[in-house]
Amino acid sequence: MALDDVKKKANRLVHEMSPYLLQHAYNPVNWYPWSDEAFNLAKRQDKPVFLSIGYSTCHWCHVMEKESFEDEAVAEILNKYFISIKVDREERPDIDQIYMTFAQVSTGQGGWPLNVFLTADRKPFYATTYLPKYSRLGNPGLIDVLLGIESQWRKNNEDIIDSANRMTGLLNNLEVRKGEEELKRTIFFDAYDFFDESFDDRYGGFGKAPKFPAPHHLFYLLRCYQAFKQPDALVMVEKTLQQMYKGGIFDHIGFGFSRYSTDEQWLVPHFEKMLYDNALLIMVYAETYQATGNILYKKIAEKTITYVNRDLRSPEGAFYCAQDADSEGEEGKFYVWSMDKVEKILGQKRAEVFFKFYPMSKKGNFEGKNIVNMIDTDLDLIEANPELEKALDEMTADLFSQREKRVHPHKDDKILTSWNGLMIAALAMAGRIFNKTVYVRQAEEAMAFIENNMARLSGRLYARYRKGEAKILGYLDDYASVIWGYLELYQASFKTEYLEKAIVRAVDMINLFGDEFGTAGFFLYGNDTEQLIARPKEVYDNAKPSGNALAAYCLLKLGKITGEQKYIDIVNGIFSYFAGNLNQAPMASTMMLCAKLFHEQPTTEVVFAGYETDTTIREMNRHLNQQFLPFSVVLFNKSETDLKKINEFAVNQQMIHGEPTAYICKNYRCEQPVNDLESFLKIIKD
Repeated sequence: MALDDVKKKANRLVHEMSPYLLQHAYNPVNWYPWSDEAFNLAKRQDKPVFLSIGYSTCHWCHVMEKESFEDEAVAEILNKYFISIKVDREERPDIDQIYMTFAQVSTGQGGWPLNVFLTADRKPFYATTYLPKYSRLGNPGLIDVLLGIESQWRKNNEDIIDSANRMTGLLNNLEVRKGEEELKRTIFFDAYDFFDESFDDRYGGFGKAPKFPAPHHLFYLLRCYQAFKQPDALVMVEKTLQQMYKGGIFDHIGFGFSRYSTDEQWLVPHFEKMLYDNALLIMVYAETYQATGNILYKKIAEKTITYVNRDLRSPEGAFYCAQDADSEGEEGKFYVWSMDKVEKILGQKRAEVFFKFYPMSKKGNFEGKNIVNMIDTDLDLIEANPELEKALDEMTADLFSQREKRVHPHKDDKILTSWNGLMIAALAMAGRIFNKTVYVRQAEEAMAFIENNMARLSGRLYARYRKGEAKILGYLDDYASVIWGYLELYQASFKTEYLEKAIVRAVDMINLFGDEFGTAGFFLYGNDTEQLIARPKEVYDNAKPSGNALAAYCLLKLGKITGEQKYIDIVNGIFSYFAGNLNQAPMASTMMLCAKLFHEQPTTEVVFAGYETDTTIREMNRHLNQQFLPFSVVLFNKSETDLKKINEFAVNQQMIHGEPTAYICKNYRCEQPVNDLESFLKIIKD
């Protein structure tokens, strides 16, 4: 608690756990958390509801708080004429999704802070994002908007309520599909053509500024490269991954990626760092390392893991959400440098070398200071000179140790199940591909934390944990991400218990989020939790893949692992249900297209039979992990009963003549079982 807060009166948010809500706990605004109490009061007092949604590391949320929500004049209007509710979008993605959709439909845009005006029945009638306190340059200010809505509420109350009812009906109609459609046969190429046309061949990425990493687009292009032998797809991925790394969106001193770049060069980031971005990017860099053998991508993934483990890993082994863009009230202050300061730390001679590869200037490239970047640097020159690379690493380490003395940005230390699921999957994948057991062990520790701290005795997952409190029943994304984590953990460790747990979670996911037909996609929130004014089914990817896309991908993998057709049937239903959306905008659902490609491409199936300690199988698996095989399933039959609960067919694939054996099926045909590494590699690489 800040010293200034001691003098202020706390509002109801002081009893919440969300770091975002606690940031507003000493505002003069009489905030309520999302609750029946707030809406019942609005009904009794016949007041509209002012709903404000954001998250703790959101720069413009901070700006609006400082300008308006800490302001007595604004608070007086809100407290007199409105019931004000604060929501953390990361804790309540269900609420955020519904009202963000309303904002996008009614205004054509969205973003955070999201400010929506509702009736006491939770129905929306007006939405806006960031507003300054006062109107300026023809744009409305918050005070004018509040007074205008209050006036309309008194004069035209029936019209407002009628509008809110109609908009709520529209939100629900968006979820109704007008008959089943077939996916276009050209859908993969339609999406590919979009990326090909919007690709920035100079700086990588797609479209103009602002540029987001969008790792799921790169997942998709990697799979296009593999499935259709399309070399340009790999060119787009590599250019984007290299330029993002070279730009300021990557923190060259402390590592990790920021949320997005405000310019086309990836130079000036929005400095907040999110767990989910870094998790997904670790996976993309690891897969691209598999596809190319270029060690640069391995190094970038490992640097990113270093950041996450150092700055976002909790003492218990799970992962926090994010780090803020701001420190000491300034965006990016923690991350930027003056040339003089760098010279003072490194000494003049070392600084001269440093500036050749990390150029800086006296006037700077961001508000008078320098964002460290390598945009104009030839990375191959560094890669070809190990001594130079070592010297540069030592310089950045020296700068890092000095930077650590600065005032650090705020850290959102809540633990979200879905984001942790992604990080678990990333660590397990990286551990397997880079042959680093420490990463797999860290993934296991994080999963154990979720199992032990974020589930009811019945097994029902919670969405959020903070300071000993697990709360809010888990969403579709929580289940789908955790299942992905289990699947990657199995492939990295071959512990059959992870497959068994993935199956349990999958059954729960189907029962909690599936509709009555079972084959029409998944709802965002469960049938056992608060029912809101709409129950959305997400198919479009945002900063991270949609819950339905992750669910489809994981159920397909489970179907191929277990041989159970029921999982495949559910996924076919998902493809059919969302066909209209996918046909209309395939580039907006690239993770679903990854699942569809996995469904359609011939699968490479490998079953090892033998002992875990056998060196031949270990070598076979190590070489297998170096191959980019996105359409593959790998099992390890370690005893006669090991896979009995999982796959009745695979149980029959035993050692031959008492020797460890590999069974390989690819391109719809099965090869002769092999016992030696040379024969195994010949089949895999053929």
